[in-house]
Amino acid sequence: MSHLQFHVKKPLIEHHMPGGKSKERFFLFSLAGIQFTHILDFMIMMPLGPDFIRELNINTHEFGLLLSSYTFAAAIAGVFATYFVDRFERRALLLSLYVCFIIATLVCGLAPDYHSLFIARAFAGAFGGILGSLVQTIIADSIPFERRGKALGTVMSAFSVSTVAGVPLSLFLANNIPSLGWRAPFIFIALISSLILYLGYRNIPKISGHLGHSHAGSRLSQIWNIFVAHQHLRAFIFMALIMLTGFSVIPYIALYLTSNVGIDNSYISLIYLCGGIATLMSSRLIGHMADRYGKVKVFRVLAVISLVPLLVTTNLMPVPLWVVLINSTAFFVLVSGRMIPAMAIVSQVVEAKIRGTFMSLVGSVQMLASGLASVIAGVVVTIGSDGKMEHYNLVGYGAALCGLLTFWLVGYIHTDKQAH
Repeated sequence: MSHLQFHVKKPLIEHHMPGGKSKERFFLFSLAGIQFTHILDFMIMMPLGPDFIRELNINTHEFGLLLSSYTFAAAIAGVFATYFVDRFERRALLLSLYVCFIIATLVCGLAPDYHSLFIARAFAGAFGGILGSLVQTIIADSIPFERRGKALGTVMSAFSVSTVAGVPLSLFLANNIPSLGWRAPFIFIALISSLILYLGYRNIPKISGHLGHSHAGSRLSQIWNIFVAHQHLRAFIFMALIMLTGFSVIPYIALYLTSNVGIDNSYISLIYLCGGIATLMSSRLIGHMADRYGKVKVFRVLAVISLVPLLVTTNLMPVPLWVVLINSTAFFVLVSGRMIPAMAIVSQVVEAKIRGTFMSLVGSVQMLASGLASVIAGVVVTIGSDGKMEHYNLVGYGAALCGLLTFWLVGYIHTDKQAH
């Protein structure tokens, strides 16, 4: 399978980009908009937990299932998508899936009961999961490798915008439109998505350079060959370890800060706001540095430095709010910042003609690993008789170990010399 390695392809749509930089900017903005809406659709579930539990009359276990219905549907859909993602022109596929996502999100907002919401969440997850990896595939197909870090940084800043603006605004709507309550954010996301759909229709060019390649053998054996190629397998393990590092710690930060550090619940939104703004401001810079100094070098620096706020977070004693803000902001910037060079490294492991299939598998691995991380951490962490969280430090040590493994493994996936 050595022919699958290190093909840094010429971008497939350079000739489709009349209007140069401004056209590219609108193109990236459209992709960022798609990322923003499907990430917000996923993230809004967590702060709405108390509303669901109260209004749908469900327990915390059922709420957990509601969260995982999205994650696991996204993982399964990602594997299923490998059957068709490289067989269609990218623009048509992206916009069609986005329409399906908008409908599923609207249905979430109109769901009459828990079971219909559960099913609608699974559909939203299925379409959202494919959209995420397809957007990254389109960037890899469209933007030359030497500028890809910055482009990925631009599109991945959608994650920060959803934290900074999307989540607080959605919560504001849920709290201030009593007739809709928890339904308001989903209707809001569906409306915003419709505008972004129009933008995408206008600004995303046709991408068909990956078509016309003969696919030898059955589709299942092709996918299996893509999955087990040594270089690809390393990339999947690398991605899984990155997700385990972050998502074993992140779901329990708010609970730990309120129960163990003594931070008032009303300050949790401020902590996410500061982290989101700082991540938004730093993501393009991290992408630029990855392009300039080498993706592996920048990833390794971030992987090591991020362990400091991670271990502080999981071992924190009662401290003033400003200490928490400095540490949590550093945590969000560095832990999410690793993803920018990581995605650029992983996306170029593979030839353009099978990149869609490969990135769908990467997306599935990410979803499975993040779901698994929060489940494992949930088993380790316990609530003591005094209401305080116990064993969160053990989760931190496990996460740090996964982080160190990514530092070592990245050298086996790519070396910065290969890009030049």
